[in-house]
Amino acid sequence: MVVLNEKEKEYISSKIRDVHDFPKPGIIFKDITTLLNDKEAFNFLIEHLTQRYKSFDFEFITGIESRGFILAGALAATLNKAFVPIRKPKKLPYTTISEKYSLEYGIDEIEIHIDAFDKSSQRPPKVLLIDDLIATGGTAKAAIRLLKKIHVECVEACFLINLKFLKGDVEIAQSTPIYSVLEIF
Repeated sequence: MVVLNEKEKEYISSKIRDVHDFPKPGIIFKDITTLLNDKEAFNFLIEHLTQRYKSFDFEFITGIESRGFILAGALAATLNKAFVPIRKPKKLPYTTISEKYSLEYGIDEIEIHIDAFDKSSQRPPKVLLIDDLIATGGTAKAAIRLLKKIHVECVEACFLINLKFLKGDVEIAQSTPIYSVLEIF
């Protein structure tokens, strides 16, 4: 499996800005816009993901709204795969199915088009799931449940950043392989 070495991880990490007390006091937000607007760093990241996933067996890349769209869309274009968005409620124009998940301050929901995947093959469609960050894992777990609901196989869940100390990856790893470019302990 293709993974970054420590020097490469430090390079990517140096391009991500910490924003203190956003969205609320005590939170350190990992702002990837500084990585995205550095063309060398962004291209390096997408090339790394391309090398990692070029030999995987899947037809679709799905990204979770909103920063996951950026990574998933760029990788889908590079690998010549189809891109499928997973969105917040009432953002998709056609018939959707949804999955709710708990937040520390309430309930949220994600949706996908009911016909997002070509199911003409004898086997279930295979998908790579991408998001920018996994913290407590609520959104990612909901996305994987959503994919299972529509009989799609998730070959791996990929995250640019994994906040390991929050353990959001633990439950996901029991059913779906996970790759994190950067892990923060």
